[in-house]
Amino acid sequence: MELNYWGSTRCTQAKYDEDKQEWTVEVDRNGEKLTLHPKQLVLATGMSGIPNIPDIPGMDVFEGEQHHSSKHPGGEAYKGKKCVVLGANNSAHDICCALWENEADVTMIQRSSTHIIKSDSLMELVLGGLYSEEAVENGMTTYKADLTFASIPFEIMPQFHIPAYQAVAEKDAEFYQRLTDAGFLLDFGEDGSGLFMKYLRRGSGYYIDVGASDLVADGEIKLRSGVSIERIKPNSVVLTDGTELDADLIVYATGFGSMNGWAAQIISQEVADKVGKCWGMGSNTTKDPGPWEGELRNMWKPTQQQALWFHGGNLHQSRHYSQYLSLQIKARMEGIETPVYGTEPVHHLS
Repeated sequence: MELNYWGSTRCTQAKYDEDKQEWTVEVDRNGEKLTLHPKQLVLATGMSGIPNIPDIPGMDVFEGEQHHSSKHPGGEAYKGKKCVVLGANNSAHDICCALWENEADVTMIQRSSTHIIKSDSLMELVLGGLYSEEAVENGMTTYKADLTFASIPFEIMPQFHIPAYQAVAEKDAEFYQRLTDAGFLLDFGEDGSGLFMKYLRRGSGYYIDVGASDLVADGEIKLRSGVSIERIKPNSVVLTDGTELDADLIVYATGFGSMNGWAAQIISQEVADKVGKCWGMGSNTTKDPGPWEGELRNMWKPTQQQALWFHGGNLHQSRHYSQYLSLQIKARMEGIETPVYGTEPVHHLS
């Protein structure tokens, strides 16, 4: 795509100069320290921030290995080891499955309920009309699919999704019953709107099943639900119900903070606080407090920090909303802007 791309490069620091209206960005490019002076800075680091690592008494005395899911090297090194995975969403399932495939003794600790949907059911009953070979055969292009998905306002989106996930629950009733019988805590979102609304509201709380759920249902992946780790001993973990599990490995599949955590790390805590939380829409559901925003917080639009932007999300969002973000930057570079409200301009592009 003829992009000016630098690999093996890490951004170490950034600071905005109000007088010059430009950034000073320090990077380490393959060991070489460089200073850049862009007019605009985009943090396109996905929709997750810094890893959430819980503070559990006894972590400092554990004699085995412990790490966050983002640092997990794979299951190969843990054959025959006793492994405890704290969490029950996408990362936790994938890691538990990989450990089981490598003949580890693995236990999943599920603290709260999780939305599970089979990958095949998701495509057939939820996304197939837009993103599938059948959709392409019916004249649907990726561009039209992205535009169609983006055209539905978030406020009314749940009412479109609830019937689809009711159909999923009916189709896969036996599958869900097997999980429930194994003790797994299930939900379809607080209003029954399923995967995508959970993703938009909080970016967590779900697993798209590609096989691990059967292992949980069959007891191949051991499960402890409705509990957490209360404390850690040198060679074991003690759960909040008093159960003690031997452990050689603890994986904290405990998610990530808001994207503004990267702003705190790279720029300053002051800028991160000024920008505020990224992602979510103020739905007043779990992990998505109000007030209602109507769109995703701070994503692909001006923020409280001049010339700082946030970009991330799934493939649909990355394709579609990058166009609007790039147009806003283009408008600023070409001086096509009219101050209308606050300190941020509104742009008119023909």
